[in-house]
Amino acid sequence: MSSERAGGLRGRIAAEAARLMYEEGVKQYFTAKRMAARRLLGRAGGKNLRYRPQDLPSNGEIREALLAMAELAEGERRTRRLFAMRVVALRVMRALGPFEPRLIGSVSTGHIRRGSDIDIQVFTDDEDALERHLVGLGWSFDQERVSIFKFGQIREYVHYHVAEVFPVELTVYERRELRFRPRSSTDGKPIQRVKVTALEALLVEEHPEAWAQYEAEGIIAHLDEILAEEDDDDAPRPGPFDGLLAEDPVEEAWPSGAEDEPDEAYEPLPGFEAYSD
Repeated sequence: MSSERAGGLRGRIAAEAARLMYEEGVKQYFTAKRMAARRLLGRAGGKNLRYRPQDLPSNGEIREALLAMAELAEGERRTRRLFAMRVVALRVMRALGPFEPRLIGSVSTGHIRRGSDIDIQVFTDDEDALERHLVGLGWSFDQERVSIFKFGQIREYVHYHVAEVFPVELTVYERRELRFRPRSSTDGKPIQRVKVTALEALLVEEHPEAWAQYEAEGIIAHLDEILAEEDDDDAPRPGPFDGLLAEDPVEEAWPSGAEDEPDEAYEPLPGFEAYSD
């Protein structure tokens, strides 16, 4: 059983956890991996079979299985949708310039799937000024307040859900938090935030032809088809939250002098989850 536990079982649990997240809408790695283990091991002789912590895959392993599943199910459509979502993100960030916007999560990394939204952090010490700015832009939005355990204490964060071409979620932080980053639970490295100039460079580098066409014509090619694919009832339906292809950060005390470096190689930053590895 040792070889099964060391390789095959762990891989099977990762694959089943990815399926649970992609097809059944399970939102957290923590939950998905344990549900997957219970389903795969089942019962024998009237008793539940037990698994050891080392049998469970890491969040990173599940994330890779989830990405492979999305690529298999969605194919080339993901590339077109990714470009469209990055352009929309750029438009939004340009409009939010006074609030130091940073793109995070699957749209920045390219690990989108059907149902992904655009996640942007904004930084201000005047929440009312941000809301007035959104109203002045004529955007339709809903506000949500979320309490989470972060930096050793319960803190409240404001989220604005903006109705755009694709759903956009803005998470509001104090300006001082622009200088500090939590670490990823997948590889332990500080997460990265992508600013406007870095996103522009990313579009030029990874989507040169589509970007050149967009700059020349000012429209996103095949946008109607892309949006129609989002509404295709025959395609696999993901869960309601983005971040399933991103890594969940480990919350810790602010490191002294940890500066934001948005022009460096970027890494995903999803919404905060209740559990990590």
